[in-house]
Amino acid sequence: MQENLSEILDSLRDKFENIDTCPFQGERVFFENAGGALTLKSVSEASKRYAAIPDNQGRANPASAELVNIIAKARADLRVFFNCEDGQIVFGESGTELLFRLISAACLGSQSGKVLGSSFEHPATRSACIRWAKIAGHEYINIPHNSETGSVTADDYAKYLTPDTRVATVLHTSPVTGMGVDLHEIIKTIREVAPQCFIIVDGIQHAAHGRIGIDSYDIDGYVISPYKVFSRHGYGVAWISERLTILPHDCLVGGPEGNWELGTRDTGAYATMSKVIDYFEWLGGHFIDSSDQRERIVAAGNAIHDHEKSLTEAMIFGTGNLPGLADYPDITILGGAENPAREGLVSFWKDGFDSAELVQALSEHGIRVHIRRDDHYSGTILTPLGRKDCIRVSMCHYNSVHEVARFLSAIKVITG
Repeated sequence: MQENLSEILDSLRDKFENIDTCPFQGERVFFENAGGALTLKSVSEASKRYAAIPDNQGRANPASAELVNIIAKARADLRVFFNCEDGQIVFGESGTELLFRLISAACLGSQSGKVLGSSFEHPATRSACIRWAKIAGHEYINIPHNSETGSVTADDYAKYLTPDTRVATVLHTSPVTGMGVDLHEIIKTIREVAPQCFIIVDGIQHAAHGRIGIDSYDIDGYVISPYKVFSRHGYGVAWISERLTILPHDCLVGGPEGNWELGTRDTGAYATMSKVIDYFEWLGGHFIDSSDQRERIVAAGNAIHDHEKSLTEAMIFGTGNLPGLADYPDITILGGAENPAREGLVSFWKDGFDSAELVQALSEHGIRVHIRRDDHYSGTILTPLGRKDCIRVSMCHYNSVHEVARFLSAIKVITG
């Protein structure tokens, strides 16, 4: 069996569209994965195939029957990927839309009390909590995250928890700082004080890194955006617990009981999600001698974690004779250089350099990165640091140490 992911990197990279070239820019290194990961070739092929089929589900014809089978397979695949036996899998417009729907149902379906979230979170959860807490007559409580570590802990939640906490949201991994949280410990802390609280997790940034285990979390909702996990735009996926499923929610009068999906679904969305899970299973098969789908998916997640850790360490501490970001005294790494919570992402700024200009200069060297500003997306992270912006370099397991070296070489040239 393979010992590390780098040994199969060439065959792995061949499974993705636009792995080293942009159809508009040309050759480039893609370090903008937090904004949307690269797309699997199998996803592109499935999208094209199912977009061309005119039939709908639920009709008495062979095409319709096959569409129903595709949808059923995707739900079954997702149960294995998420590791969930109970609850239901829901497809929606986007991850953000699904977070709003889950949070609105939880707020409106709870007795008067508190809704708890943190400044660590994406505005998808914060905005939904603020809006629906007010409408439902709850008090919204914002937990300040730790700006030094770029994350939030169970102890931070504990300071604000009360028995009348009705809804709590948790961000699994930040798309700005790149830090993950100890999800088990946070949820355990919430349950100890407010055992009936509805807990909804934003897993949108985390999903591409693998290692999701819903049955071990004791939560009520988990949401992902497939375009950030090797699929495409145009849909979101959520897991919803049985007790959240039965709350009043938007649905058709007289329709199937417990149904959360509105309108005729895009079979191509389901098909592409199965292709993503097929890929995780294929990848895991290189690291474990097992035919069990879940075991292979777990092995893939572990290999992804290890490889991405090697990429971020090379970027921060250097590789070969190239200095890392931590070697520059005028570069500040958000969350610190030594941070075990980091998942494939490094955000930084350089004193005396305009972040937008540095992003553009990197682009001219064929390196695709992104600027984060103190706006509604990233302001809660950057404003406490006194920063107007930072540069986000987000990597994925299909990136290589060679690409990191290209980035570091460009930084060295650009900054003199």
